[in-house]
Amino acid sequence: MAMKNQPTLALDRVLRVLQPLVRLLLRNGVTYTVFAAALKRVFLDAARQELAGRGMAQTDSALSLLSGVHRRDVRGLTRGAAAASAVAPPAPLGLAAQVVARWMNDPEFLDARGASRPLPKSGGPGSFDALVAGVSRDVRPKAVLDELQRLGVVHDTEAGLVLEGSGFAPRQGFEEMSWLFAQNLHDHAAAAVANLQGEANFLEQSVFVDELTAASAERLREVSVQAWRAAFRTVMQEAQQRFDADQTQASAGQRRHRARFGVYFYSEGES
Repeated sequence: MAMKNQPTLALDRVLRVLQPLVRLLLRNGVTYTVFAAALKRVFLDAARQELAGRGMAQTDSALSLLSGVHRRDVRGLTRGAAAASAVAPPAPLGLAAQVVARWMNDPEFLDARGASRPLPKSGGPGSFDALVAGVSRDVRPKAVLDELQRLGVVHDTEAGLVLEGSGFAPRQGFEEMSWLFAQNLHDHAAAAVANLQGEANFLEQSVFVDELTAASAERLREVSVQAWRAAFRTVMQEAQQRFDADQTQASAGQRRHRARFGVYFYSEGES
């Protein structure tokens, strides 16, 4: 059997990755024609980044040659409003995620078991208002609370404001859920691609087992959730310490890196 060349292998692997994403598009009424047209901008953005990394001029001709997009489309897609980057997430969403992360990690907001405790809405240290203020003073705590309640992440009870056990994992609002989906999947893919190209050595591992019963698969899901909670606490504590230290010890020009740590679990029946 003839060996496939590297471009063909790369295409085959990417098409494999695209299968669940195309199903998402189809379920939401996005056809091949619409997707193919939109891909031109994705190829152009990637070509622009590749040329910049090589220190080469980002001319229309260079972008067209590298991406395969016709020069006419290059001109149309790189001029004016059409060249705008992807839509940013709803303003309160990023802040809301940071508030939840601190709620799950800062000892001031944890109970004796180390779990997120119910918080009074206001009242000084240990309150929800204090929690939000510890992250940002630019947004009113009520706006953050309204967003978290709308997403089903926080509930108002007689004991106080209660955080869902899973943390910031909204199950309401397609816009918010799809934004998180894109952020997580993008960075996972970016890490894997950088490793594949020999550009980095990011953590990107998984455990795989087959020929299981449904009950065994469910048990593995439960164990995975437990493992994530332990890993989250370890990494989040260090992340919070580094973030707080950098805010006071480093200049804005030095604080230009970002990092994401994640985990996933998936199972399905085999045909």
